[in-house]
Amino acid sequence: MPYSHSDDTESSIRYTELPDGSRRVLAIDALRGFDMFWIVGGGAIVGALNRLGDIPVISGLRAQLTHVEWDGFRFYDLIFPLFVFIAGVSAVFSLSKARERGGEARAAKRLLGRGLLLFLVGVFYSGGLSQGLDGVRWLGVLQRIALSYTAAGLLFLYVPWKYLIGVAAGILVGYWLFVTQSNVRNIQLETAGLKTLATKTHQTNATPEALFAATTETVKGPTLPGLNVVNHFDFQHLPGRRYDTYYDPEGILSTIPAVATCLLGVFAGLILANPRMPIGGKSAWLFLLGCGCIVAGLGLSYSFPIIKKLWSSSFVLVAGGCSYLLMAVFHYVIDVLCWRSWAKPFVWIGTNALTIYLVNSILPWRTISERILGGPVAEFFGNGGPVIVTAGSLLIMFLFARFLYRRGIFFRL
Repeated sequence: MPYSHSDDTESSIRYTELPDGSRRVLAIDALRGFDMFWIVGGGAIVGALNRLGDIPVISGLRAQLTHVEWDGFRFYDLIFPLFVFIAGVSAVFSLSKARERGGEARAAKRLLGRGLLLFLVGVFYSGGLSQGLDGVRWLGVLQRIALSYTAAGLLFLYVPWKYLIGVAAGILVGYWLFVTQSNVRNIQLETAGLKTLATKTHQTNATPEALFAATTETVKGPTLPGLNVVNHFDFQHLPGRRYDTYYDPEGILSTIPAVATCLLGVFAGLILANPRMPIGGKSAWLFLLGCGCIVAGLGLSYSFPIIKKLWSSSFVLVAGGCSYLLMAVFHYVIDVLCWRSWAKPFVWIGTNALTIYLVNSILPWRTISERILGGPVAEFFGNGGPVIVTAGSLLIMFLFARFLYRRGIFFRL
């Protein structure tokens, strides 16, 4: 029976039986679905409401549903790291079960297989070979999730949790020192900056590569767009297509601190799976860790700014802290207070998050909604027409997720 609940008194973990007979931690799936909601429709509905007029609450929420240009932090900047964080939380449960059934080697083999498949799906999602080998985007959102999940998963399998804390701290401290203490060429890899440099040095026909090679002056530890060791490393070593032309926000070096983000999720998973900890105490620990990470991240930001495109150490801590707080709230409301009915739509999405994410790029939810609710229907509602059409597309997506859930169809890597 869908959504039936069972308690495991031995471990104090609250599981939920899914229609296919599997057991999942409901709060984790609900939080994953909540995260995905803002990508597949939540932002669009807020944008449509914002066009109705100047409503302070909606305008403020709309502002939070856009990325900062470079440094700073808004709610929308949390979406991606929250996915990485949840991957770490889930790894504790999935890999622990795999290890119990077949040992560490079998669990690691399964982890590597899943990671490779997700990486290849990410390459395909980013365009695959459609633009030739030089146009392949080798690193992107799904690829980063795959790499960080695989690395954090292997660490979880083979490194005791007490040492994992040191590993995560070492990654953050090492990355902070590396970025802020490295000497880099004093050239900003941005279109406007390169044009200015070419004009100034009378090399108007020079390629970016030639301008970069000709720059001999260095500067220590900058963190400006296109002027930092992370972006310069991508420019020199990342093959294929880069999202920001000269570098990629999901590039090579910035993937390393993403492993720390996933490890923060692993720590949350260890708390949730701890059989000796009272269930209410788990929410409290998650909350305290969240507050601690945010304070640490804000303090570090004075030396290493909060920059999502660099996945800076301060960004990892602030985003990780917010992820802990959300996990604490979802766990407390769903598993401690047992208020679950409101979470059903999020669980529908969360149990098939990857499917919804991929289908969202090829299935025209809005086109279908416009054919049903557009034209005279939208005109009837006047300025509210776009809201009706957007809400319709969101409803179609929810119904699709519910269809998969009710029939026990779960596509998981």
